[in-house]
Amino acid sequence: MFRECYGMCVEVWGIIKMRKVFEEDNFMLTDVLFPFVGGLALFIYGMQIMAQGLQNAAGSKMKKMLEVLTKNKLMGVLLGAFVTAIIQSSSATTVMVVGFVNAGLMNLVQAMSVIMGANIGTTVTGWLVSSVEWAEFLSPSTLAPVVVMIGVVALITAKKNKQKEIASILIGFGILFIGIDMMSGAVTPLRDSEIFRTAFLTLGANPLLGVLAGAVVTAIIQSSSASVGILQTLAVAGLVPFNAAVYVIMGQNIGTCITAMLSSIGASRNAKSAAYMHLLFNIIGTIIFSILSIIYFKMINPALGEQLITITEISIVHTSFNVATTIILFPFSNGIIFLAKKLNKVQETEEEKVIVHLDDRVLETPSVAVQLAVKEVIRMGNVVLKNLDAAISCIYNKNPDEIEKVLKREEKIDNICDGINEYVVKICSKPISNIENETVTSLLHLVDDLERIGDHCENLAGIASEMKESKTEFSEIAMTELKEIVKHSFTSFAESIKAFENFDVEAARNVVREEDIVDELRNKFRLGHIQRLASNECNAEPGIYFLDILTNLERISDHSLNIAQVVLNENRQIKLHHSEKVATQEK
Repeated sequence: MFRECYGMCVEVWGIIKMRKVFEEDNFMLTDVLFPFVGGLALFIYGMQIMAQGLQNAAGSKMKKMLEVLTKNKLMGVLLGAFVTAIIQSSSATTVMVVGFVNAGLMNLVQAMSVIMGANIGTTVTGWLVSSVEWAEFLSPSTLAPVVVMIGVVALITAKKNKQKEIASILIGFGILFIGIDMMSGAVTPLRDSEIFRTAFLTLGANPLLGVLAGAVVTAIIQSSSASVGILQTLAVAGLVPFNAAVYVIMGQNIGTCITAMLSSIGASRNAKSAAYMHLLFNIIGTIIFSILSIIYFKMINPALGEQLITITEISIVHTSFNVATTIILFPFSNGIIFLAKKLNKVQETEEEKVIVHLDDRVLETPSVAVQLAVKEVIRMGNVVLKNLDAAISCIYNKNPDEIEKVLKREEKIDNICDGINEYVVKICSKPISNIENETVTSLLHLVDDLERIGDHCENLAGIASEMKESKTEFSEIAMTELKEIVKHSFTSFAESIKAFENFDVEAARNVVREEDIVDELRNKFRLGHIQRLASNECNAEPGIYFLDILTNLERISDHSLNIAQVVLNENRQIKLHHSEKVATQEK
């Protein structure tokens, strides 16, 4: 095998050096290479534009699809196939899955099923390309310019984002077909080239070399859809035997894993395991069907292997291979997960990260990125709530260890705050809807309020530390009053987090009521404490600490009210939108 590879490489290199041979084959390298590369560039660019338009159009529904994703593996497979069919790239879907796992939005069981489905969904592009063979009206030379023209006119005249997204889909579709037409035209002179015929016959006769060729090409361009498109274009020129196409397609499935493997660099071990799962799934599938293909082409039907393959047959082989691999390996998905975790040395307990849900890989799906940001803000709120509870405990017990924990947790809160703000700014640079833009704006205000509450928790811990050092104690009356205002201040914040997390309007209204009570108690206790100081019923030093605590607690309830107002305002906007919609329908 090595001798064959070496011999072929020497032969091709010698031909490249000898211009006369190309002239004898009636074509020039530049006449083929430049148009082909240009066509490939248009194909990939058109695919990306079309995918982005489809993704933007379905963006709000992507979140709902993820919400219905459960431990039901079959549902995950269907979801993976559907999402990949929309974004036209299994690599992009797998990168998204790596991001979801890294962000804690998806576990490895769910990720495995989505990866399986992604391999099926990626075959849609091949069928789109092969449609030119079985649907004459989709001929690139006639259809593509018309589609691009319609898309451009629609884009120029569009006033709404939805119309612009549809226009982008049409433009991308047209550019994709123009790319196919250019590639097909570029490789037409190769039809009579003995060199390329020999090259593909060698790939067909040597399965390992065929798999390797498919993997390398796909890894270089990082798109199995584009790689299959190239293979189909060569098939149009009558260069690809059936057996070579089968082995190259299998290799393409391995090569497409490179994108997810690269994207997992710097991610958590679980996220890296998701990338390993993708690689293992495709390698195992390739091994199984390579063995079956070798047996079939060598012993059962050698004549079929030597026949030239059509672009429709390439789509059939590609789809059959991916569907069959999913069916065979579906029952063994837990084993693949176990093997991936072993290879990646994942431990059951991994140190908690400062930022859990945010991942730059998900920014390519802005609607989902917004939901991750919301999830991280909720997590930040719960961390602050925990710190408030600990800070209050410090006021009562003045435990130095607890005080230190509050201060360390405050550093973590600040880091989460910075991470969320940075992530939200990145989201703002992406194409998001008006509703999502309003959500992002609200998140920035919420994070600011949570960070301020965290600062007040730090202040409370600082007061407890100073009281510990000075051995200051409150009077029994002061402690009674303190416990009362603490109860309402803590409740106001806890209810605000509940309101935001569950969009609970009643909880938001509870915050309004609790905040009013805190204001009244703060004024009442402040006045009472000043009177006790005037009548010498208590010392000045404890009085200063007492008033500082009241101020911090009152400010915490103020920020809690700000958080609740976000929910109440959104509720009003939803009602207003519903009323306007009903009024429009009645007209």
